[in-house]
Amino acid sequence: MPTPSVLVFDVNETLVDIESLAPIFGEKFGDERVLREWFSQLVMYSMTVTLAGNYVDFSTLAQGVLRMIGDIYDVAITDADLRRLKTALLTMPAYPDAADGLATLRDNGFRLVTLTNSPPNPNGPTALQNSGLGDFFELQLSVDARRAFKPAPAVYRYVCETLGVAPADCMMVAAHVWDTLGAQHVGYSSALITRPGNPPLPVDGLPQPTLVVSDLRELAERLVGG
Repeated sequence: MPTPSVLVFDVNETLVDIESLAPIFGEKFGDERVLREWFSQLVMYSMTVTLAGNYVDFSTLAQGVLRMIGDIYDVAITDADLRRLKTALLTMPAYPDAADGLATLRDNGFRLVTLTNSPPNPNGPTALQNSGLGDFFELQLSVDARRAFKPAPAVYRYVCETLGVAPADCMMVAAHVWDTLGAQHVGYSSALITRPGNPPLPVDGLPQPTLVVSDLRELAERLVGG
């Protein structure tokens, strides 16, 4: 495997832990597992609005999907609930392995950037900055700049255009196969981080991740050691 020079990190569930949102769903729905239903619907509808040629930012869509899930379960979602979700999305904690892995990668010469579905926060720090990981990255890029959600090819090409690099120079690091597939389609290599609930997709005929690792410490070991 050629060693990439640029590592492009997804943020939500790759670097920061969305399980921190679970209490919101436990309190509203009586079952913290509804978090996963909400997140799956959020990802599905982000892709849907892109394919349909529409766009609203991820935070707005997240709140709308919460209202939709409320309607499914006949649970009233208030404006206060929406504000709480918006704040929680900006204050998710980093995974324990993230800082160590990022430090090793940075110190060994890799260029580190992020590419997230989440929009920039014009009124304060981003979720990445609030997690304490922001200083590891050369740039924090958002799909909002292209008004299309991952895995649209345009957003991965946007990273290359911004950095002045070729897709072959880049490795997408993500906890979601839909993200690694999108990046590989435009010529990136990829590393799948198998966070809980995010295994590989073993389907013949689909590109498999270049690397499959359990966390960022293992990713650093594989790339630095390799």
